[in-house]
Amino acid sequence: MYRALAFCTLLFVGCSSNKQDASVTAASDTDKPTVALIMKSLANDFFSTMEAGAKAHHQAHADEYDLLTNGIKDESDLGRQVALVDEMVAAGVDAIVIAPADSRALVPALRKAIQAGVVVVNIDNRLDAEILQQEEVSIPFVGPDNQVGAKKVGDFLAGKLSQGDKVAVLEGKPTAFNGVQRKLGFESAMQDAGIEIVSSQSADWETNKANTIAASMLSEHPEIKAILAANDSMALGAVAAVKSAGRSGDVVIVGFDNIPAVQELIRERRVLATADQHGDQLAVYGIETALEILGNRDAAPADVETPVDLITVESFAE
Repeated sequence: MYRALAFCTLLFVGCSSNKQDASVTAASDTDKPTVALIMKSLANDFFSTMEAGAKAHHQAHADEYDLLTNGIKDESDLGRQVALVDEMVAAGVDAIVIAPADSRALVPALRKAIQAGVVVVNIDNRLDAEILQQEEVSIPFVGPDNQVGAKKVGDFLAGKLSQGDKVAVLEGKPTAFNGVQRKLGFESAMQDAGIEIVSSQSADWETNKANTIAASMLSEHPEIKAILAANDSMALGAVAAVKSAGRSGDVVIVGFDNIPAVQELIRERRVLATADQHGDQLAVYGIETALEILGNRDAAPADVETPVDLITVESFAE
Protein backbone atom coordinates (compact mmCIF):
# COMPACT_ATOMS: atom_id res chain seq x y z
CA MET A 1 0.00 0.00 0.00
CA TYR A 2 1.44 3.33 -1.00
CA ARG A 3 1.62 6.10 1.53
CA ALA A 4 -1.23 8.59 1.22
CA LEU A 5 -0.69 12.28 0.75
CA ALA A 6 -1.97 14.25 3.69
CA PHE A 7 -3.42 17.06 1.64
CA CYS A 8 -4.92 17.80 -1.75
CA THR A 9 -2.86 20.79 -2.77
CA LEU A 10 0.83 20.94 -2.00
CA LEU A 11 3.18 23.89 -2.26
CA PHE A 12 0.85 25.99 -4.42
CA VAL A 13 2.63 29.14 -5.47
CA GLY A 14 1.26 29.54 -8.97
CA CYS A 15 3.03 29.93 -12.27
CA SER A 16 4.62 33.34 -11.99
CA SER A 17 6.27 35.16 -14.86
CA ASN A 18 9.70 33.68 -14.02
CA LYS A 19 8.17 30.22 -13.60
CA GLN A 20 9.55 29.84 -10.10
CA ASP A 21 8.28 26.71 -8.33
CA ALA A 22 5.69 25.13 -10.59
CA SER A 23 2.32 24.63 -8.94
CA VAL A 24 1.84 21.04 -7.89
CA THR A 25 -1.51 19.48 -7.19
CA ALA A 26 -2.45 15.94 -6.27
CA ALA A 27 -5.41 14.27 -4.60
CA SER A 28 -4.97 11.87 -1.71
CA ASP A 29 -4.77 8.36 -3.05
CA THR A 30 -3.79 5.14 -1.36
CA ASP A 31 -3.93 3.00 -4.49
CA LYS A 32 -1.35 4.74 -6.67
CA PRO A 33 2.20 5.85 -5.94
CA THR A 34 3.01 9.54 -6.00
CA VAL A 35 6.13 10.61 -7.88
CA ALA A 36 7.67 14.04 -7.29
CA LEU A 37 9.72 15.50 -10.13
CA ILE A 38 12.22 18.08 -8.86
CA MET A 39 13.93 20.04 -11.61
CA LYS A 40 16.24 23.01 -11.86
CA SER A 41 15.20 26.39 -13.25
CA LEU A 42 11.91 26.35 -15.12
CA ALA A 43 13.03 29.65 -16.65
CA ASN A 44 15.32 27.44 -18.72
CA ASP A 45 13.41 26.08 -21.72
CA PHE A 46 15.10 22.71 -21.27
CA PHE A 47 13.36 22.14 -17.95
CA SER A 48 10.07 23.59 -19.17
CA THR A 49 10.24 20.99 -21.93
CA MET A 50 11.11 18.32 -19.37
CA GLU A 51 8.09 19.25 -17.25
CA ALA A 52 5.78 19.19 -20.28
CA GLY A 53 7.03 15.73 -21.22
CA ALA A 54 6.49 14.44 -17.70
CA LYS A 55 2.97 15.84 -17.57
CA ALA A 56 2.11 14.33 -20.95
CA HIS A 57 3.35 10.94 -19.75
CA HIS A 58 1.33 11.24 -16.55
CA GLN A 59 -1.80 12.19 -18.47
CA ALA A 60 -1.43 9.01 -20.51
CA HIS A 61 -0.79 6.93 -17.37
CA ALA A 62 -2.92 8.71 -14.79
CA ASP A 63 -4.32 5.40 -13.58
CA GLU A 64 -0.82 4.21 -12.66
CA TYR A 65 0.63 7.07 -10.60
CA ASP A 66 0.17 10.63 -9.37
CA LEU A 67 2.69 13.33 -10.30
CA LEU A 68 3.98 16.44 -8.57
CA THR A 69 6.28 18.80 -10.49
CA ASN A 70 8.59 21.32 -8.89
CA GLY A 71 11.16 23.81 -10.14
CA ILE A 72 13.48 26.45 -8.70
CA LYS A 73 13.85 30.08 -9.75
CA ASP A 74 17.32 29.79 -11.27
CA GLU A 75 20.18 27.35 -11.69
CA SER A 76 21.89 28.59 -8.51
CA ASP A 77 18.91 28.34 -6.15
CA LEU A 78 20.40 25.33 -4.40
CA GLY A 79 18.85 26.01 -0.99
CA ARG A 80 15.36 25.97 -2.46
CA GLN A 81 15.99 22.65 -4.18
CA VAL A 82 17.18 21.10 -0.92
CA ALA A 83 14.04 22.46 0.75
CA LEU A 84 11.88 20.93 -1.98
CA VAL A 85 13.35 17.49 -1.27
CA ASP A 86 12.48 17.89 2.41
CA GLU A 87 8.97 19.10 1.55
CA MET A 88 8.30 16.19 -0.76
CA VAL A 89 9.39 13.74 1.94
CA ALA A 90 7.14 15.47 4.47
CA ALA A 91 4.29 15.26 1.97
CA GLY A 92 4.63 11.48 1.89
CA VAL A 93 5.56 10.98 -1.76
CA ASP A 94 6.67 7.51 -2.76
CA ALA A 95 9.42 8.53 -5.18
CA ILE A 96 11.54 11.55 -6.04
CA VAL A 97 12.99 11.99 -9.53
CA ILE A 98 15.53 14.80 -9.34
CA ALA A 99 17.74 16.81 -11.67
CA PRO A 100 20.08 18.18 -9.00
CA ALA A 101 21.38 21.74 -9.23
CA ASP A 102 24.59 20.57 -7.54
CA SER A 103 26.15 17.12 -7.76
CA ARG A 104 27.38 17.14 -4.17
CA ALA A 105 25.18 19.34 -1.97
CA LEU A 106 21.91 17.49 -2.66
CA VAL A 107 23.20 14.10 -1.50
CA PRO A 108 22.61 14.50 2.27
CA ALA A 109 18.98 15.57 1.71
CA LEU A 110 18.44 12.65 -0.65
CA ARG A 111 19.97 10.25 1.89
CA LYS A 112 17.34 11.42 4.39
CA ALA A 113 14.64 10.83 1.79
CA ILE A 114 15.85 7.28 1.21
CA GLN A 115 15.98 6.64 4.96
CA ALA A 116 12.34 7.79 5.08
CA GLY A 117 11.47 5.06 2.57
CA VAL A 118 11.31 7.24 -0.54
CA VAL A 119 12.68 5.86 -3.82
CA VAL A 120 15.12 8.36 -5.35
CA VAL A 121 16.15 8.47 -9.01
CA ASN A 122 18.79 10.90 -10.29
CA ILE A 123 18.32 12.35 -13.80
CA ASP A 124 20.13 14.85 -16.02
CA ASN A 125 23.06 15.78 -13.74
CA ARG A 126 24.80 12.82 -12.09
CA LEU A 127 25.35 12.95 -8.34
CA ASP A 128 28.95 12.79 -7.11
CA ALA A 129 30.08 9.18 -6.64
CA GLU A 130 32.46 10.03 -3.79
CA ILE A 131 29.79 11.86 -1.79
CA LEU A 132 27.30 9.05 -2.40
CA GLN A 133 29.85 6.63 -0.99
CA GLN A 134 30.50 8.86 2.00
CA GLU A 135 26.77 9.08 2.68
CA GLU A 136 26.47 5.32 2.16
CA VAL A 137 23.66 5.57 -0.35
CA SER A 138 23.13 4.18 -3.83
CA ILE A 139 21.02 6.25 -6.22
CA PRO A 140 20.53 5.15 -9.83
CA PHE A 141 21.36 7.67 -12.54
CA VAL A 142 19.11 7.89 -15.59
CA GLY A 143 20.53 10.10 -18.29
CA PRO A 144 22.90 10.53 -21.20
CA ASP A 145 26.68 10.41 -21.36
CA ASN A 146 27.30 14.15 -21.42
CA GLN A 147 30.95 13.78 -22.40
CA VAL A 148 30.00 11.72 -25.45
CA GLY A 149 27.35 14.28 -26.42
CA ALA A 150 29.75 17.21 -26.11
CA LYS A 151 32.39 15.31 -28.08
CA LYS A 152 29.91 14.86 -30.93
CA VAL A 153 29.24 18.60 -30.98
CA GLY A 154 32.93 19.43 -30.71
CA ASP A 155 33.90 17.02 -33.48
CA PHE A 156 31.31 18.55 -35.80
CA LEU A 157 32.60 22.04 -35.03
CA ALA A 158 36.19 20.94 -35.60
CA GLY A 159 35.22 19.84 -39.09
CA LYS A 160 34.35 23.46 -39.89
CA LEU A 161 37.61 24.88 -38.48
CA SER A 162 41.28 24.46 -39.28
CA GLN A 163 44.12 23.04 -37.26
CA GLY A 164 45.65 25.77 -35.12
CA ASP A 165 42.45 27.83 -34.87
CA LYS A 166 41.59 29.36 -31.48
CA VAL A 167 38.30 28.81 -29.63
CA ALA A 168 36.71 29.55 -26.24
CA VAL A 169 34.52 27.50 -23.90
CA LEU A 170 31.61 28.67 -21.74
CA GLU A 171 31.47 26.09 -18.95
CA GLY A 172 28.52 25.12 -16.76
CA LYS A 173 28.61 25.15 -12.98
CA PRO A 174 31.90 23.65 -11.79
CA THR A 175 30.06 21.65 -9.10
CA ALA A 176 27.73 20.05 -11.66
CA PHE A 177 28.89 16.69 -13.02
CA ASN A 178 27.24 17.24 -16.39
CA GLY A 179 28.99 20.58 -16.75
CA VAL A 180 32.36 18.99 -16.06
CA GLN A 181 31.67 16.16 -18.50
CA ARG A 182 30.63 18.51 -21.28
CA LYS A 183 33.79 20.54 -20.81
CA LEU A 184 35.84 17.34 -21.06
CA GLY A 185 34.02 16.37 -24.24
CA PHE A 186 34.70 19.75 -25.82
CA GLU A 187 38.35 19.63 -24.77
CA SER A 188 38.80 16.14 -26.19
CA ALA A 189 37.35 17.14 -29.55
CA MET A 190 39.52 20.26 -29.79
CA GLN A 191 42.65 18.37 -28.80
CA ASP A 192 41.99 15.68 -31.39
CA ALA A 193 41.64 18.35 -34.08
CA GLY A 194 44.66 20.41 -33.06
CA ILE A 195 42.49 23.40 -32.13
CA GLU A 196 43.52 25.58 -29.17
CA ILE A 197 41.18 26.60 -26.35
CA VAL A 198 42.46 30.06 -25.40
CA SER A 199 39.82 30.80 -22.75
CA SER A 200 37.52 28.57 -20.70
CA GLN A 201 35.27 30.09 -18.02
CA SER A 202 32.12 29.16 -16.13
CA ALA A 203 28.97 31.15 -16.84
CA ASP A 204 26.92 29.03 -14.40
CA TRP A 205 24.47 27.95 -17.13
CA GLU A 206 23.06 31.54 -17.29
CA THR A 207 22.39 33.55 -20.46
CA ASN A 208 23.21 37.00 -19.09
CA LYS A 209 26.42 35.86 -17.45
CA ALA A 210 27.43 34.06 -20.63
CA ASN A 211 26.80 37.23 -22.62
CA THR A 212 29.14 39.22 -20.36
CA ILE A 213 31.86 36.58 -20.32
CA ALA A 214 31.68 35.92 -24.06
CA ALA A 215 31.98 39.66 -24.76
CA SER A 216 35.11 39.75 -22.60
CA MET A 217 36.54 36.68 -24.35
CA LEU A 218 36.03 38.26 -27.76
CA SER A 219 37.69 41.47 -26.63
CA GLU A 220 40.69 39.75 -25.03
CA HIS A 221 41.08 37.15 -27.78
CA PRO A 222 39.97 38.65 -31.10
CA GLU A 223 41.46 35.60 -32.84
CA ILE A 224 38.67 33.36 -31.48
CA LYS A 225 36.95 31.44 -34.27
CA ALA A 226 34.29 29.67 -32.18
CA ILE A 227 32.60 29.56 -28.78
CA LEU A 228 31.54 26.20 -27.33
CA ALA A 229 28.76 26.63 -24.77
CA ALA A 230 27.99 23.81 -22.34
CA ASN A 231 24.28 24.54 -22.55
CA ASP A 232 22.00 26.36 -24.96
CA SER A 233 21.09 29.12 -22.50
CA MET A 234 24.76 30.14 -22.50
CA ALA A 235 24.87 29.74 -26.27
CA LEU A 236 22.12 32.37 -26.49
CA GLY A 237 24.31 34.74 -24.48
CA ALA A 238 27.23 34.02 -26.78
CA VAL A 239 25.10 34.74 -29.87
CA ALA A 240 24.17 38.14 -28.44
CA ALA A 241 27.81 38.92 -27.57
CA VAL A 242 29.01 37.97 -31.05
CA LYS A 243 26.33 40.14 -32.63
CA SER A 244 27.23 43.10 -30.39
CA ALA A 245 30.89 42.69 -31.34
CA GLY A 246 29.96 42.82 -35.02
CA ARG A 247 31.30 39.32 -35.60
CA SER A 248 28.19 37.42 -36.65
CA GLY A 249 29.18 34.99 -39.37
CA ASP A 250 32.80 35.20 -38.24
CA VAL A 251 32.58 33.43 -34.86
CA VAL A 252 30.88 30.03 -34.83
CA ILE A 253 28.76 28.99 -31.81
CA VAL A 254 27.70 25.56 -30.59
CA GLY A 255 25.63 24.55 -27.58
CA PHE A 256 24.02 21.64 -25.78
CA ASP A 257 20.34 20.84 -25.02
CA ASN A 258 18.42 21.61 -28.24
CA ILE A 259 16.02 24.13 -26.72
CA PRO A 260 13.47 25.73 -29.09
CA ALA A 261 15.27 29.10 -29.27
CA VAL A 262 18.48 27.43 -30.41
CA GLN A 263 16.64 25.24 -32.89
CA GLU A 264 15.52 28.44 -34.60
CA LEU A 265 19.06 29.85 -34.54
CA ILE A 266 20.38 26.65 -36.11
CA ARG A 267 17.82 26.97 -38.90
CA GLU A 268 19.02 30.56 -39.37
CA ARG A 269 22.64 29.29 -39.30
CA ARG A 270 23.48 31.56 -36.37
CA VAL A 271 24.30 28.51 -34.23
CA LEU A 272 26.18 25.64 -35.85
CA ALA A 273 25.12 22.69 -33.71
CA THR A 274 23.82 21.48 -30.37
CA ALA A 275 23.22 18.17 -28.61
CA ASP A 276 19.76 16.79 -27.99
CA GLN A 277 19.43 14.75 -24.78
CA HIS A 278 15.68 14.57 -25.38
CA GLY A 279 14.59 16.72 -22.44
CA ASP A 280 10.93 15.91 -23.03
CA GLN A 281 11.67 12.23 -22.37
CA LEU A 282 14.43 12.46 -19.78
CA ALA A 283 12.05 12.85 -16.84
CA VAL A 284 9.85 10.13 -18.33
CA TYR A 285 12.77 7.71 -18.27
CA GLY A 286 13.34 8.64 -14.64
CA ILE A 287 9.68 8.27 -13.71
CA GLU A 288 9.47 4.87 -15.38
CA THR A 289 12.59 3.75 -13.53
CA ALA A 290 11.12 4.93 -10.22
CA LEU A 291 7.91 3.03 -10.88
CA GLU A 292 9.87 -0.12 -11.71
CA ILE A 293 11.76 0.15 -8.43
CA LEU A 294 8.55 0.71 -6.50
CA GLY A 295 7.15 -2.41 -8.13
CA ASN A 296 10.14 -4.52 -7.13
CA ARG A 297 11.94 -3.21 -4.07
CA ASP A 298 14.14 -6.32 -3.89
CA ALA A 299 15.87 -5.64 -7.21
CA ALA A 300 19.08 -3.61 -7.14
CA PRO A 301 18.44 -0.37 -9.07
CA ALA A 302 20.76 0.11 -12.04
CA ASP A 303 21.84 3.14 -14.02
CA VAL A 304 20.11 3.73 -17.35
CA GLU A 305 21.97 5.46 -20.19
CA THR A 306 19.65 7.50 -22.42
CA PRO A 307 20.22 8.85 -25.95
CA VAL A 308 22.10 12.02 -26.88
CA ASP A 309 22.17 13.11 -30.52
CA LEU A 310 23.95 15.73 -32.60
CA ILE A 311 21.62 18.40 -34.00
CA THR A 312 22.63 20.52 -37.03
CA VAL A 313 20.73 22.38 -39.73
CA GLU A 314 20.48 19.09 -41.62
CA SER A 315 18.43 17.70 -38.72
CA PHE A 316 15.58 20.02 -39.69
CA ALA A 317 15.64 19.22 -43.39
CA GLU A 318 12.31 17.94 -44.62
